[in-house]
Parts: sequence; C-alpha cells; structure tokens
Amino acid sequence: MKPNNKYLAIDLGAESGRVVIGFLVDNKIFLEEVHRFSTGMLFQNEHYYWNIYRFYEEILNALKICMTHLNINPDSMAIDTWGVDFGLLAEDGSLLRIPYAYRDPQSAEAMTEFLEKKLSTEKIYNLTGIAIQTYNSVYQLHALKRNVDFAINNASKLLFIPDLLNYFLTGEKKSEFTFATTSQLYNPKKGTWDTEILKAVDVPVTLMPEIVKPGTRIGMLKEDIVKLTGVKQFPVNAVCSHDTGSAIVAIPALGDDWAYISSGTWSLMGVEVPAPVISKKSRAYNFTNEGGAEGKFRFLKNIMGLWLLQECKKSWSKTGYGLDYSDLVDTAIDAKAFKCFIDPDNDNFFNPENMPAAIDEYCESTKQESPENVGEYVRTILEGLAFKYRLVLDQLAETTGRKINKIHIIGGGSKNEILCQFTANVTGVEVIAGPEEGTAVGNVLMQAIAMGEIDSVDEARKIVRNSFELKYFSPENKSEWESAYQEFLEIADLL
Repeated sequence: MKPNNKYLAIDLGAESGRVVIGFLVDNKIFLEEVHRFSTGMLFQNEHYYWNIYRFYEEILNALKICMTHLNINPDSMAIDTWGVDFGLLAEDGSLLRIPYAYRDPQSAEAMTEFLEKKLSTEKIYNLTGIAIQTYNSVYQLHALKRNVDFAINNASKLLFIPDLLNYFLTGEKKSEFTFATTSQLYNPKKGTWDTEILKAVDVPVTLMPEIVKPGTRIGMLKEDIVKLTGVKQFPVNAVCSHDTGSAIVAIPALGDDWAYISSGTWSLMGVEVPAPVISKKSRAYNFTNEGGAEGKFRFLKNIMGLWLLQECKKSWSKTGYGLDYSDLVDTAIDAKAFKCFIDPDNDNFFNPENMPAAIDEYCESTKQESPENVGEYVRTILEGLAFKYRLVLDQLAETTGRKINKIHIIGGGSKNEILCQFTANVTGVEVIAGPEEGTAVGNVLMQAIAMGEIDSVDEARKIVRNSFELKYFSPENKSEWESAYQEFLEIADLL
C-alpha cells in the first residue's frame, strides 16, 4: 500500500448530506466528519425540486472547513447521490433550471403514456434491464417533452445530479457509469446510451454526456474554486456516484452466497452479478440491473425503506412529539407484535402529506385495526420492511438460482438492531450489520483505487473487514415469523 492520501467524500442523501475525510493506514480505513447539512426537496408551484445551488454551496463550505478548521488539503474528492434525477444545460453551459426531484408527481402519468404509446414494458426492460418505476429518468424526460417544457426544448446537455456538481467543480461534462444505468436510458448489452429509447423520448443522443468508469479521473478542481476556498488544486474523481453503488463496494463480504440490503431512505436489496440478469422472470418481479464497480452489476429491487419512519417522525414532530430515531425505534420493542401488516411499497406511501394517516388508510382498506400508538406504528413499519425483505430474498434466489446464506445490511439501517433481528427472523438466514457509513466508505475506497493506492474492490472489502466491528443476528422464533409472513402475503395481496 502506497503512502496514504486524504480523500474527501461527498455523500448526498434525500434527507441529508455528509462530507467526510477518509484515509488508509495499515490496511484500515479511517473517517473524520467534515460537514453535515440537510438536503430535502424544495416544494414550489406544485412541484418538487432539488436546490442544487445550495448543495454546491455546502460543498464549497466543506472545502473551506478543510483548510480553516482542519488544516487539511484533500488529495482527491468525489460525489455520490441518489439516482435518476438530472439537470439540463444550455448551449452556453448555464443550468436552465434547478432539477426536478424524483418524487415530483408529473412523471407518473407520463410513464403510463410512454409505455402505451412509445415502447412497451417488455421492450424497454429488454433493452435496459431496469425496473419499471415512475421516477426513472426516461419517464421524467417524457414528462418534460409532453409538457413542452422550456428547459428540455432548449437543452444542450443532460447531466445527472452528481455529474452536475462535478461539472460545477471541474467544468467537465461527463456521466459516471453506475449512475447512467439507473436512468433507463442506458443499454448494458451495447455499453452505451440506447438510441431507440432516446428516439422514443424525442431527444438527440448528443444530449447525453460521455460515460466514464468509476475509479477514473473526471478533471481537476477549477482555479476559481481554488481561489474561493483556499485549497490547492486536486483531482475530482469518478466513484460509484449512485450511492448504492458506493455502498456495495463497502460490503465486507467473501464468496458469492450473500445478498445485501443498503438501508436508508430506500432499501436496495440484491446480489452482485457479473452480467445483467434480463429474463421473463426478472421482468415479472420487476428487478433492476444497475451498474457497479469493475463492470459488475447490482441485480436488485428498490424497497421503500425507512422513508416511512422518516415521514412519520416529521408528522409527529409537528405535534410536539420530538423523539430522535433511536428513541423512536426503542418504542417498538414493547409494542404489540403483528398488530397489522403493511406493504411498504404500496403507492399510498410514496409521498403522502401525512404518513401515519396513510398507514391508517391502508389498514382501513385492508380491513385491519390501525396502530394505536407511536410504538405500534414504528413496529408495523419495521415488520413490514422485514416481510418485504423476505419476499425479495425468495425472488432473488428463484431468479438467479443462487443459494443465499447470509444478508449484509449496510448504511444507516444497519444500526437499527430491531430491524436487523426482524430480518433474520423472517428470512431464516444470518444477518451481518455494518458498516453504518457504507456509502462514504465505498466512496473513499473507490477514490483510493482511482489514485492507485489500492488495486481492486476485493482489496477494498478486505480493508472494510479489518476496519469495522460488525454485528451478527441469528434467526429467532422462526415458526412464529413464518406464520406472520404468510398472513402478510395474504393481506398485502402478494401471494
């Protein structure tokens, strides 16, 4: 291992952004938080947006903090974010408007129209291997075209959220592979943007940027940013800029008998495969094939995740019930088990004004008693997630023919010990939790590959195993959970 560099990792989530400095010493990784800030959607004129300029300002603040508070000049930096969303640049390079957020309602109707009039579900899935989801970039683009949107009709280049921030920092208009695959505009068989889909959306292929691999250089920090922040110039590198891709790099796994859950606002559950799995079965189950490090693919399914708990917390906070997440989770310990059953992926839970009320409506529509207190709401959410993990695990095994003996949970949900135990109970396999900061860790390690400090993802995962204390959860009360799971399938109409 070469002398250690200092890597600045910008990890933007749908709820918050975190900036860390990471470095490697004696085959271990060390992280130090530099800056943290809220992200969240901006609601204006009946639409949801991302305030990309504020994100950019916070990144500049992080660079200033590195110099003024920590006396650290990074040797490299990289950005990862959630998937699918993008901004549009004019011919002169200016941003035509701040990007829409994936929870904006305009693309849902557009998806239905696109699949009916442009390309069938079967056709677009066979071209891309990407699950049919209302928020995919392709349907967002179709929504803009059908609405005769000013930005799309005057755009010269499309850049996804991390690519857009990289452009602000370097002036380079490039798209990173793992993020590009989330768009449902990329053809993994051809290894490039799919011209048939772009023609169906009625946008030119020239709108799409050059695709670069994770672990390569995007460009150097611009001189004006160097002057503004006080840092010395350094490279901005491409990592797995889709946050789940970065998180998967940090899985401390051996062999191939494991599945992963990257647990946060979303739960991304899947397996790592050498090539996309595109079949009638994978399409029927709506699995997706997203790019990963070293040209591999993440065969996975998106599950709504801890979004439900986050939104409940937001609603309860307005009434003066201000517990933090750990305290909220603790309320579920003594709550009644299997009081009611919810499918976390039900459309009612995508973006309701009041999440507890949405849960009540779901229970009423399925002829169940609603939760009666905070603990029961929290437990119902965690049980629902665990049940959905079991369903997806069974589908993964069936679709890939792979025997899965363990589940790695990484990300913020890995510290939710109740959810980890519930997952072990209902799946019947061992759950290994950690690291909590999986995305930031994977970001740093891919930067280390880009800078030549380490050679491969296998070496990166060995470093993770050396660096973090993992928690193990063995299945308990299997027959009780199996019975409850069957009831969940029936009530959620998933049999």
